[in-house]
Amino acid sequence: MNLIDIGKAVRARREELGLSQGQLAHLSGLSRQTVVGLEGGTLSDLGVNRVGQLMAVLGLDVPPPTTESRLRKQGLKMAARTANVSYASELTAGELARVLVSGEVPATYAAQMAHLLDEAPPAMMVMAVEEAAIGAQMPPRRIWRNVAKMANTLSAHRKDLWM
Repeated sequence: MNLIDIGKAVRARREELGLSQGQLAHLSGLSRQTVVGLEGGTLSDLGVNRVGQLMAVLGLDVPPPTTESRLRKQGLKMAARTANVSYASELTAGELARVLVSGEVPATYAAQMAHLLDEAPPAMMVMAVEEAAIGAQMPPRRIWRNVAKMANTLSAHRKDLWM
């Protein structure tokens, strides 16, 4: 596998998830120029750690880049479990999906959602958004807009990460 093949797989998966190049760069800790160069086939070198970061956010395995392992994981369930740390009322995976799809956070789950947006690993949020989008039969891009809106509304410390 070479950088051109990886770049093609990254672009296809990024578009499938409804992420912009800037969003992907931000979520993976890389520069937008790096993502642009990788996807465009003009990047001459990228360290294995950087490739690993990018692939982990997208849920791709090396080699070959696929979403096979991602499909076996339960991103919504993992994210809901993360959000429920130390809270009395439990946010279920189904309720989390409804919140992500609607963009409306019931008051009873505001603390859990703020915790999730501030603490969840980006790769986990990508899984949760993807699963919610599949379940609702809607483009992930709409759910990412909801995530950004919720992060702003809830004054999440990492709200810039979700914008």
